[in-house]
Amino acid sequence: MVEDLEGDWHQLRVLDTRAQTKGTLVLDDALRALLRRAGPSVAMTTAEVEAGLRTPEAALTLLHQMRQRVTEGSQRMGDAIHRMYRLRDQGDLDGARQQMRDLLAVEVVPYYRELAQGQLADLD
Repeated sequence: MVEDLEGDWHQLRVLDTRAQTKGTLVLDDALRALLRRAGPSVAMTTAEVEAGLRTPEAALTLLHQMRQRVTEGSQRMGDAIHRMYRLRDQGDLDGARQQMRDLLAVEVVPYYRELAQGQLADLD
């Protein structure tokens, strides 16, 4: 599963970078399939994805939103893990747990939520 996410998320990054540089996007069957497949992995509903597939402009916006969720989630997760380990190493387990709870309060990407829940469970 993680390998599939990494592959799809890598494609999202590459395509978004290319599209942002060129300012255009070719909305073909392969891109439609990728966006439909990646939608649930970034907590987007079928309706949101399908709305984004109506025009190349909407697909460009959808692609960028997906990439943004992955990037921001990764940054939030990394920052929270760093703070959690620092607090844990200082003996503040309640503070360490709170880092994961705070992350779970805002994170929508299922993969990052799962990681945070696992970290929280490991602190108990």
